Amino acid sequence: MIYSMTGYGKGNAVKNNISVDVELRSVNSRFLELFLKLPSSMASREYELREILKAKVKRGKVNVIIKLEKNISESYSALINETKLNDYIRLLNKIKKIGNIDDNIKLDHILNSKEIFSISESELSDSEFNLVKKAVQNALSNLMLMKKHEGNELAKDLSKRVKKIERRVVSIERDFKKSVNEYYRKLKERIQKITGDISIDKDRLNLELAMIADKADVTEECVRLKSHLKFFTETMFKQVEPGKKLNFLCQELNREANTISSKSISTSITHKAVAIKEEVEKIREQIQNIE
Repeated sequence: MIYSMTGYGKGNAVKNNISVDVELRSVNSRFLELFLKLPSSMASREYELREILKAKVKRGKVNVIIKLEKNISESYSALINETKLNDYIRLLNKIKKIGNIDDNIKLDHILNSKEIFSISESELSDSEFNLVKKAVQNALSNLMLMKKHEGNELAKDLSKRVKKIERRVVSIERDFKKSVNEYYRKLKERIQKITGDISIDKDRLNLELAMIADKADVTEECVRLKSHLKFFTETMFKQVEPGKKLNFLCQELNREANTISSKSISTSITHKAVAIKEEVEKIREQIQNIE
């Protein structure tokens, strides 16, 4: 089964006065990279969240944004820094004395000093974190649905390209048989033109041709190409996380096509080998997006 590394998923969970929104965005990467943007109240839960994500997503760069909304009075706790409060009151009294000010110190004056208060966001309770996990699972389900859909489209395109290569391999096999006979005919004509009426040792000529045909024989390469293509298709639909295996198979396909091109005694075979390499390169580009 093919999954694309590109996808988007959004999830939400609500209970009582708490609402959790999760966004997941995934793009190509050689490995799994998770980037989490969390409220400070979830800092201690980051490892657990990463494990949940890693259980579903195997490759790709995934950006995770989690937003949590709940009653402010329950979300935050405020502490008064008594030392700074006393220092601030003494400072106000000193200002009154120096400036000969008769006004009394009011609460508004004290509240204007933010340094007096230390506000911290409270940690999530287990029940609250269960709600977060539910939203994350919803987002993951939507992400995987999109990745699967994109993967199906990739699989269709790859299957078409594999069939193109298969047809060219069959054509190369057919052309090779013709090219040997044609090469023999041209070689004989060339020798006769050079030697004129001199008698030609047909056995020696046939031996030379056999040696050339053996060096130019691409039968083994064609057999291996067919085998690689069959395994490529099987890997697409049966292997888990096939991306890396498909990339390796592309290297093998390219190697066989290069060998055919170097051994070719026919321009037709050479052109078809080049066409195979072009298709393999297109396949390689596509599988960079496969998980």
